Amino acid sequence: GNFVACMTAILRQMEDYHYAHLIKTFGKMRSDVVDFLMETFIMFKNLIGKNVYPFDWVIMNMMQNKVFLRAINQYADMLNKKFLDQANFELQLWNNYFHLAVAFLTQESLQLENFSSAKRAKILNKYGDMRRQIGFEIRDMWYNLGQHKIKFIPEMVGPILEMTLIPETELRKATIPIFFDMMQCEFHSTRSFQMFENEIITKLDHEVEGGRGDEQYKVLFDKILLEHCRKHKYLAKNGETFVKLVVHLMERLLDYRTIMHDENKENRMSCTVNVLNFYKEIEREEMYIRYLYKLCDLHKECDNYTEAAYTLLLHAKLLKWSEEACAAHLTQRDGYQATTQGQLKDQLYQEIIHYFDKGKMWEEAIALGKELAEQYENEMFDYEQLSELLRKQAQFYENIVKVIRPKPDYFAVGYYGQGFPTFLRNKVFIYRGKEYERREDFEARLLTQFPNAEKMKTTSPPGDDIKNSPGQYIQCFTLKPKLDLPPKFHKPVSEQIVSFYRVNEVQRFEYSRPIRKGEKNPDNEFANMWIERTVYLTAYKLPGILRWFEVKSVFMVEISPLENAIETMQLTNDRINNMVQQHLSDPNLPINPLSMLLNGIVDPAVMGGFTNYEKAFFTEKYMHEHPEDHEKIEKLKDLIAWQIPFLAEGIRIHGEKVTEALRPFHERMEACFKQLKEKVEKQYGVRTIPSSLDDRRGSRPRSMVRSFTMPSSSRPLSVASVSSISSDSTPSRPGSDGFVLEPLLPKKMHSRSQDKLDKDDLDKDKKEKKKEKRNSKHQEIFDKEFKSTDISLQQSEAVILSETISPLRPQRPKSQVINVISSERRFSVSPSPPASQATPPPITPRTKLSFSLQSSLELNGLEMADIPPPLPLKGSMADYGNLMENQELISPTTSPPAHQRHLPPPLPSKTPPPPPPKTTRKQTSIDSGIVQ
Repeated sequence: GNFVACMTAILRQMEDYHYAHLIKTFGKMRSDVVDFLMETFIMFKNLIGKNVYPFDWVIMNMMQNKVFLRAINQYADMLNKKFLDQANFELQLWNNYFHLAVAFLTQESLQLENFSSAKRAKILNKYGDMRRQIGFEIRDMWYNLGQHKIKFIPEMVGPILEMTLIPETELRKATIPIFFDMMQCEFHSTRSFQMFENEIITKLDHEVEGGRGDEQYKVLFDKILLEHCRKHKYLAKNGETFVKLVVHLMERLLDYRTIMHDENKENRMSCTVNVLNFYKEIEREEMYIRYLYKLCDLHKECDNYTEAAYTLLLHAKLLKWSEEACAAHLTQRDGYQATTQGQLKDQLYQEIIHYFDKGKMWEEAIALGKELAEQYENEMFDYEQLSELLRKQAQFYENIVKVIRPKPDYFAVGYYGQGFPTFLRNKVFIYRGKEYERREDFEARLLTQFPNAEKMKTTSPPGDDIKNSPGQYIQCFTLKPKLDLPPKFHKPVSEQIVSFYRVNEVQRFEYSRPIRKGEKNPDNEFANMWIERTVYLTAYKLPGILRWFEVKSVFMVEISPLENAIETMQLTNDRINNMVQQHLSDPNLPINPLSMLLNGIVDPAVMGGFTNYEKAFFTEKYMHEHPEDHEKIEKLKDLIAWQIPFLAEGIRIHGEKVTEALRPFHERMEACFKQLKEKVEKQYGVRTIPSSLDDRRGSRPRSMVRSFTMPSSSRPLSVASVSSISSDSTPSRPGSDGFVLEPLLPKKMHSRSQDKLDKDDLDKDKKEKKKEKRNSKHQEIFDKEFKSTDISLQQSEAVILSETISPLRPQRPKSQVINVISSERRFSVSPSPPASQATPPPITPRTKLSFSLQSSLELNGLEMADIPPPLPLKGSMADYGNLMENQELISPTTSPPAHQRHLPPPLPSKTPPPPPPKTTRKQTSIDSGIVQ
């Protein structure tokens, strides 16, 4: 500090002629002058970079800067006089000067915008803005170079860029034109400015990420360079293209920097992808790979192993299976020790397969493993690695068949309003939900990220008033992914294999809502019930390098009532077939879901589905009015006929697995099915079950469904499978204590179309007023709730049992099983049925609903219209058999909480039964009811 103070004091006292005399003392030895100036520039640069005085010694630091600035300007004159002409030009000396001048300009002690206003005013008053003074000097020195400019391209692009990024408007206006001069200089030399372009893109990335640059700089850069380029004869077109490219890059980099330290990692991922996609478009491989690893690290922090694998796969695709040397920019991680591209690709594949395994994407891991195995076997001849890889593949195949994977939901999210950042503003994205994540949970997470946003209450696209408003509006609703099976599945395969493709490798998504055309028909809801289906196409398949992608196209189609019926029947048949296959594959599966599915279809009380179809479509009037639908009607009849052999196989399996306690229930179901079979085969013909279904019996290993199940008290419920609630609602629960019906009412109330997401409170009030009216008001309740629901299950597949959840609860004690419930003609199982009931009970149809199982119950995923007996005594709550008619009546005012309900008195028995364990079901576990 003392030596620097002495030197500063000496330099401060020197006048112009002192500097001239100092240079003369070196005599005619040109090299001595060069050495002196070189050492002086280096010393000044070191003292600026590592100041010997504390930062808060403002007066001392500013005095040193003022003295150094005058000395630098004096030495710059020496450069112009002695080392500028062609014979005496010293490239390294000039280079040192520019680096010293830029270092002086960018030093922290001169960045006045970081100081308080009072301190800034004092500095400006006493010393002025020294950045502007040295900046103008640098500009003049650059233009003095003349023909020597090309020697400083591209090395000087970075320092000049650093100077122009200083937030001083006049300085920026004076120095940004240097870039055009560089472009022009290189173009005259090589007929392009590729070196300049590459360098400015690379340096801009580092500078903006480091905190420099702002919106004003982007605007000035765009305006100034475009003006210069358009005046140039040869650079007009190419120059304008370059300027637009850099401006777009700056937009992405500024967005990235803004959210880089944000807690919201999803936004950070979005901006990272925007930047890496930009670098991919302009073929900047080094920068592209750099951001790939930034994205991969973010995914690993969030345990998004599938997305991390897809991200690394993009790097692997840039490499070849060859002995070609691995360039430095390809190996940007110390963990990869590879000298050739083949070695690096091998290491990347191993890591990617590991991540796919952790993400349960075994199909993808197998595909990569096959490619890697080919190299080990035929190129590397590494049989030890090959054997290890094949063992992994065998395990992956076994996992596909044995392990049930939770199906994620997909959500459409629209960000509307000018309050959102540019990468979200007025765009729609499809999000892949997490395991068991319901729409409400996803929506809450979304609104937490944007606490000032307002949730939209409709699914219709907003108008320009919303899009142009300064606020934030978020629209969110559930979508159904459209299955796109690979061509290799040219014949029926196991549902366990196909289920992967129902929610993976999808790019097309659908949202459906019912619309009514024509007059209302109280006798048949199917006659004029159309489906309005909106189809969304994303930019890339999901899953991918993100858990969401932007929607690139949207179009709408209308499904006629007949087509709706065909899809419903097809879906029902597929569901029966899939469940039959599951039971054939694993005899240990619980029987309850199968009981409910079969009983809901064959019971005469809900067999109105076929009647509805017949009334609506199988009439001479309809055929006369719609002769073009003849082929579709035959298709529907064929589907109805095909349901019989599927049901027959299901009932056969049910008979083999049914317990003695439920034997009368099974016999009743058989009697119902016999009647149904005779009716259908008489009207629509006989079908034979495919042999492939029989061939599966006992041929596949048992699945690990049992190990996957857990009690409902600890199992989170997901929107993905509404039917999992039905699985829990088994007749073997211990009394009514464990079977709480109350949550079903809010579930139904929330299962309406998302076109009116927030009308729940209003509907609750209406239902309270109408709870005294039963069957007479059933149709009206249906109009308000079921019709507005995502009516066609064939679109949403909400009831396909892709995963079976076992409730693992003890059977109902015999003491709670009775013969007759209330005054209604319900049949239940008695522990010791009298002789008069030794034969199957007669089939007594209940009040027929106006909407069939395939229509109202199937479509909403509530398979609870007919729960197999035994049932608890109808006391303080509605009987299960009247669930669909009386569901409106169930409310907290008419039914006490489960833990307060009294069980019926036990029937006399020789051995008193143990007290039933009390199980409570958390109402919060009921999912949103948004039908997909």
